[in-house]
Amino acid sequence: MSGTERLSEAARALPDAQPGRAAPAQPPVFEHPDPKTIAVLLDVDGTLIELAATPQAVHVPPSLKHTLAVLRDLLGGALALVSGRPLADLDDIFDPLRVALVGGHGAEMRLKPRGEVERTRVPPMDDRLRRRLVAIAADTEGVLAEDKGYSLALHYRLAPQAERYVHDEILRACAAFPDVPAEVLPGKSMFEVKPPAFNKGMAVRELMRKEPFAGRRPIFLGDDVTDESVFVVLPEFDGIGYSVGRRFPNTKGVFATPREVRHWLYGFIKPRERVGT
Repeated sequence: MSGTERLSEAARALPDAQPGRAAPAQPPVFEHPDPKTIAVLLDVDGTLIELAATPQAVHVPPSLKHTLAVLRDLLGGALALVSGRPLADLDDIFDPLRVALVGGHGAEMRLKPRGEVERTRVPPMDDRLRRRLVAIAADTEGVLAEDKGYSLALHYRLAPQAERYVHDEILRACAAFPDVPAEVLPGKSMFEVKPPAFNKGMAVRELMRKEPFAGRRPIFLGDDVTDESVFVVLPEFDGIGYSVGRRFPNTKGVFATPREVRHWLYGFIKPRERVGT
């Protein structure tokens, strides 16, 4: 299936977080699993924290950083953020917290909080395609280009009326370079273009085979199309997936908002330490 076909198929299925579309929360089947037997894997934007007008404008509450730090220690390090953001960006917005990371939709990985970064052998995005995509944002008021190295996202949250135009221009850009493998993923007020050679699910499969994650049961929370590849691989490790905002296939329950996710995570550490929410 070509990138164009993938985009069209996914766009038809994606409700794009319209007002009133949030799903009612369905609490997890267990509240306090044994921290010695599980690994907790978390998407970031739209799952742990609320979306913002721009990727740089997101806010990570200090209480969340503290909760994650305590949870990381309870899990023996088996806590990872699994995001489309680059690793450097994740470290920046969660500073001073350090945890295991999967960044760039699986293009980058760090197994330990302060370990070495492992990179895939996937080269950076083709410069011709990159320039063409950046030009779409430069020529369209309110559309922002987020260059992640291995991929590039075009955000139209500040210009919702430009959605169809951005969609069509991305298709034209990809069609102009048929020799460049490209996968186009629709998200919440954004479209992202990346090579199809990697995704979050592939990265999680690799992560769960290495210490300190190996032998544990993964619990993954995600909210978007890019998280579906993780939900699919979870059964390989007897894992459980929960979505945020709306139900996805292969999940056991739904959290209505990132705030509810933060309170659920707080439940892991509440018996041991009190923190603000």
